[in-house]
Amino acid sequence: MLRSVEKLEGLAIGATDGAIGKVKDFYFDDEAWVIRYMVVDSSKWLSGRNVLISPYSIGKLSWDGDTIPVTVNKEQVKNSPGIDSALPVSRQYEATYMGYYQYPHYWGGTGLWGDANYPGAWRNDAGSYPYLGYQGYLHAPRGDGDDPHLRSCQAVKGYHIRAKDGEIGHVQGFLVDDASWSIRYLIVNTSNWWMGHQVLVSPEWIQDIDWAESVVTVDLDRQAVKNAPVYDPLVPFPRDAEVSIYGHYGRNGYWAEPTVREFA
Repeated sequence: MLRSVEKLEGLAIGATDGAIGKVKDFYFDDEAWVIRYMVVDSSKWLSGRNVLISPYSIGKLSWDGDTIPVTVNKEQVKNSPGIDSALPVSRQYEATYMGYYQYPHYWGGTGLWGDANYPGAWRNDAGSYPYLGYQGYLHAPRGDGDDPHLRSCQAVKGYHIRAKDGEIGHVQGFLVDDASWSIRYLIVNTSNWWMGHQVLVSPEWIQDIDWAESVVTVDLDRQAVKNAPVYDPLVPFPRDAEVSIYGHYGRNGYWAEPTVREFA
């Protein structure tokens, strides 16, 4: 199912033995457009500290729940590698983090999550990832100075969206698939250009991103966006609505032929 990142922010994180904090932000991978971590404000429990929680830990979500269940306990979180959310997350840190929780590395395989397309694909009935089950996916991390391609959802909100023939709005938010944790759509607010409604743009249609200038360029023209189906966050968004959007732009649906885009 698709969920709004904005509606997930602020939800409590429930460990196996109690609450550990609330969702503050999400880090996504700008190569595959997949959520890699939740940034959790645990300051009420661990003084002045944020922690990262991977989708490898996330249990089944409830549409009407106010808590995201995770399969780790409070002691594990307390002793997990520390993180400064104001600084970039290095690949070396990620390797340390994955090793601490005994999770498979998500990079280096053929799927979105190692050699799988879902973070829970290799999890056993006890909610853990047996070492021998993922040993083959452990790839050497890149150097400390390498760009890990992790971006903050909060930081990207407000980025300008530019079509082939001019600006069309700004990033209002994101819709994420709660099975694969892929970002399926950027929610684009067109209030600075056309009537103030919202439309959806798939990461597959992104042509370029200027991170320094906070501009996302899409392979669409303004008229096509203007005539696109309107997105209403208060109305259910079934697969039929997705088919309508992809059909409007003359594109194949991601459910038929998923792709991974890379940007320089």
